[in-house]
Amino acid sequence: MSKINLIKLLVLGLIVGLTVFLAFHSRQVEPVGPGDEAPDFTLPALNGQNISLTAFRGRVVVLNFWATWCPPCIEEMPSLQKFATAMEPLGITVLGVSVDHDPEALEKFVADAQLTFPIARDPNQKVSSRYGTSKFPETYVIGTEGRIAEKLIGAIDWQEAAVITRVKSLARPRHPRTR
Repeated sequence: MSKINLIKLLVLGLIVGLTVFLAFHSRQVEPVGPGDEAPDFTLPALNGQNISLTAFRGRVVVLNFWATWCPPCIEEMPSLQKFATAMEPLGITVLGVSVDHDPEALEKFVADAQLTFPIARDPNQKVSSRYGTSKFPETYVIGTEGRIAEKLIGAIDWQEAAVITRVKSLARPRHPRTR
């Protein structure tokens, strides 16, 4: 084989290899939505322990991605905290995932706002990206079987009757119809 043909073959192989590499590594993650299984994750919590989504299986989870630098997130927090307190006895857990980079600022905000629901940290936005989150706040309501029931973008009034009713309905046991 001539030297020129060998170089052409190597260049062609390099191009094909690069094309295959880019095809597999540059795929956008499809955002998850209603009916999809909620991607599991384990993240560090503010208390130094880890939080895994699977630990809440069997409960309804209101998974809220937020940040202290996000005005609509801050606006939403008081009603979300009231919601979390009222819903906990019904088998509904609010789980906050903060994308803040500064853990001290996050801890100060949580203390000042008197947030009591679990909060995990996702400063590199790996988990929020897996969900397809692009705007904050963004909330996923996950049913007891681990499937996403609803995706809510933007600040929500968690004291609104329609919101409370929708989330509560997911926590009720399903009874088969009798004939």
